[in-house]
Amino acid sequence: MPALNPYLTFEGNCEEAFEFYRSIFGGEFTFVGRFSEMPDDYKKDMPEEALEKIMHMSLPIGDQVLMGSDTGGDWGAKLMVGNNMSLSVNADSKSDADHIFAKLSEGGEITMPMANTFWGDYFGMCLDKFGINWMVSYNEQAQQS
Repeated sequence: MPALNPYLTFEGNCEEAFEFYRSIFGGEFTFVGRFSEMPDDYKKDMPEEALEKIMHMSLPIGDQVLMGSDTGGDWGAKLMVGNNMSLSVNADSKSDADHIFAKLSEGGEITMPMANTFWGDYFGMCLDKFGINWMVSYNEQAQQS
């Protein structure tokens, strides 16, 4: 059964927000990745001040995982209330990820096609026909552990 988790997007204060959430819910971050850690080809057009912002952050809360990242300026999407949240689906297999993504993007807009990523996931993003942002991923290593 795929897992469904909220994904929040911030304009430069993701780390501050997640420290706040951790102060309320407790726990430890399972991942904190910065844009500076990306391969050079991915960060070549980013301003220097953006490189220490959060590329991805995860905080387990109960059986779910709150996830988030920063964006902004010319190097990222313009945030507005409503487009600063996505639902993230962790699929059980690559074919399951393709099926879910195809159905969610039907009649909507593919913003990042499904593809293997530098962080190891098979991943894609879309806006469904109702205007909801979705992230679909499959991580073979996570499934094997």
